[in-house]
Amino acid sequence: MLPQHRWFWVLILVACGGAGLLYNMLFVGGASLLAGLAYGLAVGATTLAFDRGMILGGLQARMRRMPAKLYVPAAELAYVLMIAAGIAAGGLVVWALGLTGDPLSEAIRITPRVLAYSLAVSAILVFVIRMRDLIGGEVFVNFLVGRYHRPVREERIFLFLDVVGSTAFAETHGDLKTQAYLGAVFAALAEPVRRNAGSTDDYIGDMAMITWPMARGLKNARCVACVFDVLDRIEAEAEAWQAHFGTVPRLRAALHGGYIVTAEVGVDRHKIAYFGDTVNVTARIEALCRPLGTEILISDDLLGRLPKLPEGVIARSLGAHALRGRGQPLSVSSLERAALPLAQPEPPLPRIAALP
Repeated sequence: MLPQHRWFWVLILVACGGAGLLYNMLFVGGASLLAGLAYGLAVGATTLAFDRGMILGGLQARMRRMPAKLYVPAAELAYVLMIAAGIAAGGLVVWALGLTGDPLSEAIRITPRVLAYSLAVSAILVFVIRMRDLIGGEVFVNFLVGRYHRPVREERIFLFLDVVGSTAFAETHGDLKTQAYLGAVFAALAEPVRRNAGSTDDYIGDMAMITWPMARGLKNARCVACVFDVLDRIEAEAEAWQAHFGTVPRLRAALHGGYIVTAEVGVDRHKIAYFGDTVNVTARIEALCRPLGTEILISDDLLGRLPKLPEGVIARSLGAHALRGRGQPLSVSSLERAALPLAQPEPPLPRIAALP
């Protein structure tokens, strides 16, 4: 079964194919529905690949740093070029499969009507994608299907990732630089979270809240792997962090899971919110990191439910601790990299007796 975020892209491509079919029916009288489908899929795949940075990713990144008065015309021009490339690719397929009687030069040519139609469809799809990016993929889908229109009790894993030293950074560099720094840190979380099937549900100051439905987060210890994947990515880009911000981010992480109530709240601004002791306990565990002198803590309740830890990760028990607002002490463990075994010295080469 495809992960939820991949289903979203499959549906987007299906919508692109449907737009191609609709164009064929509206303007060509349904003469070749397969040709319309091919054009729609080709244009949609090319445009989406550019929008997600899969092709010309450097250009996309530079465009997004432009001021609005330059970004808008640059983006429009880029999408026109992508649509033209998609029409050319689709026309080549249609011509090669014999789905049109036009010569190749006509099959790959973009007309003003095709361009206008493609730009309109692309604008709608990009708006949907931007909304998904803005509120999070899983939250977006849940809003659409109304899953939490009424409160739902469910088991969920919570990961709180807190950026260490952000207050001191702000005192030194100012609020604008700090916001750029935190934005870059949160952007670095996106790919590891996506790879481990998590959902970044909220940002609270300098902390990110990432969640999984219990079964999904336990599978292959994804909730734990996510933490170390984030740390690995930051470490791999340490030189770039040092060059841009003069420091390499340090994170504190807390993992806990249990039953919560999930509900859609708000009137003018809707939000999917979590209620229950599990959320509060996760926050208290994160606060324990500093006094216990560790960067990653996991409740023993969640640790005991994991089938196994990711390779190279070990848990070290830190005992039970009283948490503010909770009657019973909670047992926690730190998660650490396993120490690499020391390399064994090579045995000395046998000595060869000197010849007489």
